[in-house]
Amino acid sequence: MSLDVYWFLPSSGDSRYLGKSNYGRLVSNEYLSQVAVAADNLGYDGILIPTGAGCEDPWITAASLIPITRRLNFLVALRPDTVLPSVAARMAATLDRASRGRLRVNIVSGGDPAELAADGVFLSHDQRYEAADEFLDIWKALLSGEKLDYEGKHYKISGGRSLFPPHQRPYPPIYFGGSSPAAHALAAKHVDAYLTWGEPPAAVAEKIANVRAQAEKLGRTVRFGIRLHVIVRETNEEAWQAADDLISRLDDETIAKSQAHYAKMDSEGQRRMASLHGGRRDKLEISPNLWAGVGLVRGGAGTSLVGDPQTVAARLKEYADLGIDSFVLSGYPHLEEAYRFAELVFPLLPGKNAKANQGFNFTGGPFDAAIQEAVQLKVAQS
Repeated sequence: MSLDVYWFLPSSGDSRYLGKSNYGRLVSNEYLSQVAVAADNLGYDGILIPTGAGCEDPWITAASLIPITRRLNFLVALRPDTVLPSVAARMAATLDRASRGRLRVNIVSGGDPAELAADGVFLSHDQRYEAADEFLDIWKALLSGEKLDYEGKHYKISGGRSLFPPHQRPYPPIYFGGSSPAAHALAAKHVDAYLTWGEPPAAVAEKIANVRAQAEKLGRTVRFGIRLHVIVRETNEEAWQAADDLISRLDDETIAKSQAHYAKMDSEGQRRMASLHGGRRDKLEISPNLWAGVGLVRGGAGTSLVGDPQTVAARLKEYADLGIDSFVLSGYPHLEEAYRFAELVFPLLPGKNAKANQGFNFTGGPFDAAIQEAVQLKVAQS
């Protein structure tokens, strides 16, 4: 079985450490371009571009990366409550045509009431999912070429149409993640791929079973993916030391402030992430090689797979055996860790080595004896 492996674009900045340090990297298009080109050259299937008040705009960012990448798919976050569905349909069709079918859309319903209010959105948790349901009804119909009259609780459209179709028919694939009953119902009805954050395998299996059963009742099938950080080193000891180093600059006050902020959110997924560690440093390995340290100060995905290449590949296979076929990964800092993961783990994953750039050799290098011999022979013949 071939797996899709995506990387993450750090459009709110990057760092070698979580918390306060002198090694932060401010976001810039130049740095984001470096990460995207690296992911493209290394053979990643795509890159997730997030959304939020602290991020660069994901759609403009994706557009800027089209000319400098060749195969990389763009999993672009879209918040339904901040743009009209007809406008979002035109945005998606344009980006999909410009990239020749490399767009995937990640629907984000939002979980931070303060951030939503700052954008003028005052819907409750379940109201956001009601609105997202109507949004996707309209968005999918317009991109499918329908002329649309629609009247719902949140949206009304009269004579709606999209004049320019997307490259992918009927529309670019829809990704989505959410842990509440309302989120699972939305996923079953609308999405092509349901994404979970990195919980222990038993919890992930339960979520997959729930979404799959609801989708089957509607006559649909849904693919599944998982969002994880990765800390991979040549030995397990080095990997766990790197995990400790990542949070070595964190103080208890910073952790407490972060956890207090996340506790105000109405996101069920965020609640589940926080419950994995309880804000404590001493119980961060919540499942074999699954480490919750990132979630001490980062909202959203807060767990990492930690270990040597063989161990991490085995843990990925455990998730794949549950039905996961898409892995959306990241690591700090994102540029260096994109290389590290590809070099160490891709050769152990089905289908990944063959997809890598022909100019990137996982087994050789400038000091490989066979390459040295070939170079010397070529010089002698010339």
